[in-house]
Amino acid sequence: METQKRETLGLTGLAPVRVETLEIQKRRALRHLRCKESMLEKYVFLAQLRSTNIRLFYKIVIDELQEIAPIIYTPTVGTACLEYSNIYPFLAAPGVPDGLYLTKGDVPTLCDMIRNYRPFAAEPFSPQIAVISDGSRILGLGDLGVNGMGIPIGKLQLYVAGAGVDPRRTLPIILDLGTNNEKLREDEFYLGLREPRPSDDQFYAAVDNVMKALHTVYPDLLIQFEDWSSEHAFGLLERYQKQTLCFNDDIQGTGAVILSGVINAIRKVNKESNVSPRDHRIVFYGAGSAAIGVARQIQDYFQIEHQMPEEEARKLFWICDSKGLVTKDRGDKLAQHKVYYARDDNDKQYKELIDIVNYVKPTALIGLSSIPGAFNQQVLGRVAELNDQPIVFPLSNPATQAECTFEQAMEATNNKVIFASGTAFPAYTIAKTGEVRIPGQGNNMYVFPGLGLGAILAKPRYISNEMIYAGAKALADSLTPEEENQGWLYPSLARIRDVSAIVAAAVYAEACKEGLAQTTHDLDNEALVRYVSSQMWSPNTEAYGTKIPVHEIHSRI
Repeated sequence: METQKRETLGLTGLAPVRVETLEIQKRRALRHLRCKESMLEKYVFLAQLRSTNIRLFYKIVIDELQEIAPIIYTPTVGTACLEYSNIYPFLAAPGVPDGLYLTKGDVPTLCDMIRNYRPFAAEPFSPQIAVISDGSRILGLGDLGVNGMGIPIGKLQLYVAGAGVDPRRTLPIILDLGTNNEKLREDEFYLGLREPRPSDDQFYAAVDNVMKALHTVYPDLLIQFEDWSSEHAFGLLERYQKQTLCFNDDIQGTGAVILSGVINAIRKVNKESNVSPRDHRIVFYGAGSAAIGVARQIQDYFQIEHQMPEEEARKLFWICDSKGLVTKDRGDKLAQHKVYYARDDNDKQYKELIDIVNYVKPTALIGLSSIPGAFNQQVLGRVAELNDQPIVFPLSNPATQAECTFEQAMEATNNKVIFASGTAFPAYTIAKTGEVRIPGQGNNMYVFPGLGLGAILAKPRYISNEMIYAGAKALADSLTPEEENQGWLYPSLARIRDVSAIVAAAVYAEACKEGLAQTTHDLDNEALVRYVSSQMWSPNTEAYGTKIPVHEIHSRI
């Protein structure tokens, strides 16, 4: 049998005789991976493996996700993006593209260029989802131009690992519009356009052309916007949200995953410290697109779950930027996305965070500033003086940009903190008792894969805010009793596919409820979760594994 296969494929005499299982191949690859000295070397090794053996690559990613996720995404992807032009020649096998590179000058041939992208030459390409960035705000690292391609690639790998999207139906895109990073433009190895970014009119015209071309070639394509500058992120979401199937992960995905953690934190302090949800005061340190997106999502929770009027719910938030507390009478022109939360009840202007903490007396401190150490011992200690269980979420990525570490938060608050970060931190052992505390991680991976899969299956005309909220609420409710008893805010990443199925089912159900879905169901929640799970791709099978048509689900339960 094997001899015949070799003859058919023209491989006779071109490889050793042994035929190995996928499991044996995985163990060999892991041995090589673990020998690499730096995380960047591991990133390059895995990128090469992805281009030569995609099933083996995803076998490793899915089976060893907690080890591999920090390599293929945060924090290592930040380093990979900084070095992308230097490592690019070594990331893929010859002739295997790692993504689709477009520029504003490609307008006449955009559709042809999109059709020309075929990552698997022997198979027709029909993507279900694209992640697109212009590289203008990569994590907390700023404008990296074309080097930002590592972000779409990494996000789509997490779609496969977390929600079972078929890797052969994913499309990473970088829209190269130049860069305002002069250091990159002067770098002899930089691979992108060496020109400043265009005006807003030219920018939106370029994105319009790309969006039109993408939907001309692939009408049902789900598009995820990722790591665009704050102003453009909001502008693009407003422009396209109800016109096409898309969402912005930095605004909506980050908002949803942090909302989920905040919901569980609020439940915890309500139960254990008797703090009413209506009594919270939430300070945001950072006022970019992600911060405002998170605030709006949390505000929805207070309005929906606790029946608070919009104005009352809005007053629970104090937003701080580089100039201090955002107020209407500060004397500077506020960016449009900050205006909604600008305070008009301040007695004076407050610039320093410790002064803002003393003024507001917050119950929760959320950081999206990319300023490492902003939550210093003084700030954390004061928040701990004000609260029996202070909620502290330093969410900036990568770890080098985080406002504080878990260790710092534990020590400064006398171990009272309820903590979640945007990047992984190690566990902390309380010296006096030997108790080990596990920090929460508000990783977007908990939400966007399930959100995307739910949209792929339901095919809604657009993704509504209610669908995003439904996904966040489902994530909050997905904790097992054991996880709740341990005080966790998020479920174990080891359960990510189960969690993604729960999130996807909630998104699917909400799309149907709103009449937006183009494929509908008559299943209860348990049956719908099982249906979603049945659609997930697995590297252990040739295609979708146990894929079951929705009309057959009832007979399988």
